[in-house]
Amino acid sequence: SGVISLLRPLLLDVAPNIQHTAALALGRLANYNDDLAEAVVKGDILPQLVCSLSEQNRFYKKAAAFVLRAVGKHSPQLAQAIVQCGALEMLVICLEDFDPGVKEAASWALGYIARHNEELSQAVVDAGAVPLLVLCIQEPEIALKRIAASTLSDISKHSPELAQTVVDAGAIAHLAQMILNPDAKLKCQVLSALSQIAKHSVDLAELVVEAEIFPVVLTCLKDSDDCVKKNGATLITEIAKHTPELSQLIVNAGGVAAVIDCIGSCRGTVRLPGIMMLGYVAVHSENLSMAVIVSKGIPPLCACLIEEHEDHIKAAAALALGHIGRHTPEHAAAVAVANVLPTLLAMYMDTHSSGDLQMKATLKNILQKCTYLPALEPLLHDAPPNIMKHIIGQFSKVLPHDSKARRLFVTTGGLKKVQEIKAEPGSLLQEYINTINNCYPEEIVR
Repeated sequence: SGVISLLRPLLLDVAPNIQHTAALALGRLANYNDDLAEAVVKGDILPQLVCSLSEQNRFYKKAAAFVLRAVGKHSPQLAQAIVQCGALEMLVICLEDFDPGVKEAASWALGYIARHNEELSQAVVDAGAVPLLVLCIQEPEIALKRIAASTLSDISKHSPELAQTVVDAGAIAHLAQMILNPDAKLKCQVLSALSQIAKHSVDLAELVVEAEIFPVVLTCLKDSDDCVKKNGATLITEIAKHTPELSQLIVNAGGVAAVIDCIGSCRGTVRLPGIMMLGYVAVHSENLSMAVIVSKGIPPLCACLIEEHEDHIKAAAALALGHIGRHTPEHAAAVAVANVLPTLLAMYMDTHSSGDLQMKATLKNILQKCTYLPALEPLLHDAPPNIMKHIIGQFSKVLPHDSKARRLFVTTGGLKKVQEIKAEPGSLLQEYINTINNCYPEEIVR
């Protein structure tokens, strides 16, 4: 109905409350969807808002920042339009306003611009927002702390350089102090910001660790709020993935046991970062993998495979089990004893499984080390050829040296099954079968 062009002159009305209400109306329209946000940009509203931002009262400033946030949230192109009309400088000035509500509105708008991509995030940094946001997280108002922490998280996530800018402004120490804040929403944002800093590099992760977040952060895994649990586990995961040393530090702080408890006590996507963390720790070394086994990490991972419906969560659990079992026969046996190999094989062969799940459920890593034959035996009857060669390979390594296993292999029908396998003459599989057959007298094989 042409309402946007009617609202535009009202932004310059003599009465302040008319200006304020007109801005609010535009903000709500722009917030609704990207087409309307586009119309606000095309209606040449932004320069007008920006121009009057500095001299108006706090109600108008909040409403104007709301319009900018509502336009900027939809797409990088719309956020770019805000940057081009010079809004960032004005929003940064609003971060210094005496009214916490104005700071909050400005911080929120900056976060919505920075979250899209590295370029827009860099523009927010270049406008001088970061030091002021770090001051905002130190203000007494909880709502302002939340939004400022969230905006720092949105700035840090794109690249190591942007995260470094946030670190150089002294953000880590202030964020780390708030991990124990009773407000769940604030904790969520703080943990998210620390994760986005720690994920980029070993150096950044070490700086986060040096802020003494352990063992404090482990209390978050017991939090009643799912978001706090998830973000706490994500932070630990982002640190664990970098080096064996950082993983060891987490193990020493009791992090593995805490994450395992957390996986056991929740369902769905909240589990995902914890599952990934166990995989990251286990993949680094035999000792770290053993730490996961000793802390009883395998049963909850097996439970995830069975209880979860989402393929990506199952895939993460399958990958973590593969990382745990890949080191030595002892590690592989710990996974095999949990009777999880048939489950993994079924997922690998299920045509409904996602490609990612099929790839991660492949048993190769575990099978190449597994000498625990009772767990391999059931797989003989179902495995496809590419998996079968690894299973037969393990039998051919163990049977020549273990008379009890040889007897069992005959009585359980394993040897019979081996005779039914069609192998290419001269192939690796044929060699394995010959090795197994050579363990037995001719008449038994026949």
